[in-house]
Amino acid sequence: MNTKRIRCSVLASLLVVTACSEATQDTPSTPNAPNAVKPVALNALTPAETAAGWMLLFDGESTDRWRGYRQDAFPEKGWIVEDDCMKVTAGGGGGDIITVDQFENFEFVLQWRVAEKANSGIMYRVKETAAAPWQTGPEYQILDDAGHGAQPTDAHSAGALYDLYTPAPGKVNRPTGEFNDTRIVINDNRLQHWLNGIKIVACELGSDDWNERVEASKFGAYEGFGVNARGHIALQDHGDDVWYRHIKIRDLSAPMPGEITLFNGKDLTGWTAHLYGDAEMSDVWSVRDGILICMGKPAGYIRTETDYTNYVLRLEWRFNPITKEAGNSGVLMRMIGEDKVWPRSVEAQLHSGNAGDFWNIDDFQMKTDPDRTRGRNTRKTHFAERPIGEWNEYEIIVDGSSIVLRVNGEVVNEAWDVQEIPGKICLQSEGAEIHFRNIRLAPIE
Repeated sequence: MNTKRIRCSVLASLLVVTACSEATQDTPSTPNAPNAVKPVALNALTPAETAAGWMLLFDGESTDRWRGYRQDAFPEKGWIVEDDCMKVTAGGGGGDIITVDQFENFEFVLQWRVAEKANSGIMYRVKETAAAPWQTGPEYQILDDAGHGAQPTDAHSAGALYDLYTPAPGKVNRPTGEFNDTRIVINDNRLQHWLNGIKIVACELGSDDWNERVEASKFGAYEGFGVNARGHIALQDHGDDVWYRHIKIRDLSAPMPGEITLFNGKDLTGWTAHLYGDAEMSDVWSVRDGILICMGKPAGYIRTETDYTNYVLRLEWRFNPITKEAGNSGVLMRMIGEDKVWPRSVEAQLHSGNAGDFWNIDDFQMKTDPDRTRGRNTRKTHFAERPIGEWNEYEIIVDGSSIVLRVNGEVVNEAWDVQEIPGKICLQSEGAEIHFRNIRLAPIE
């Protein structure tokens, strides 16, 4: 590996922002981004979703990935396939269904619609040790709020963590007959409920707050409720007409298909450094206990020796967990041209409080939301970082002419009409100690 040197001035500002633990809101995809979210056929996956590890649980025809609760096969009555949907029929008597597979850390999405006054639910981490799925698995409520006279923030309204956590203000529940978008995320016991692009519940399974709420609810009588680290996902038969479609999941603990490990946890094989002055790579970058540590000075970066064009990039970062000092860094994508500070590329910002911002370096071809853009910087839509010193997760989807940034599972920025060209991936040294781990990439075919 070669270490190139250049003289430059270091421009870095530090902003200390404390992360909020309460569930508030997410923002939907950028409305001015015509190419950022590519259309996908119903009950199908895009190449980017496939690369990221998504798996269909229903393809519009087959129910092979589901079976009856405590049964060996899919119910012979009560559940049908209709108009590209898996439908539970009113009074059909089919009973609850569960996934054939079990999941621990996952991201699960589907679309649902209900008949008037219909009621149902999605349970997760379900075990077949009780009479019904809801006795072991927490429930994402599905409901015709208007038909039941439920207020949007009721503990039994659509999207609520049934009887335990109420939806945050600002919830959008579409009228009966229209499809709603649901997303459930569990990662290291951090749980989120989303409804129509808005995060409405966030809590931690097994926390003191969780345990107190369970004990005070009807679920306190069930010893196995909410304690399973792994389990099935269940769809409830509550005796009403409910339609489900576009059901998919990804295992957040599993490698992505075709995953390439960019950092081996031992050394900097596959990376080249470019730093200010006479600094060597080892002066700034080191590996300890499987963690890549950047001391932040002098300015510069390490970059991959290989070019990548279209991919899903996932990594984790944190600032020093002892000092809890805020700092600055960034991930550069499609870096082309000469090594310099800073090279022509698109930057996904890691500056404390601003993770998810875009920076356009050296007039790289791209478009972003003009309402959030000032000069070369496009602000994130909202704050999604964890407290300084804790690990954060970046997922960067570089797909053709679009780039999507997700911080801790939340879409915070999108770009489109991005120049599609092979380039390096860089990690910046920019004034403060920062740690990286689990850096991996899945090519998008």
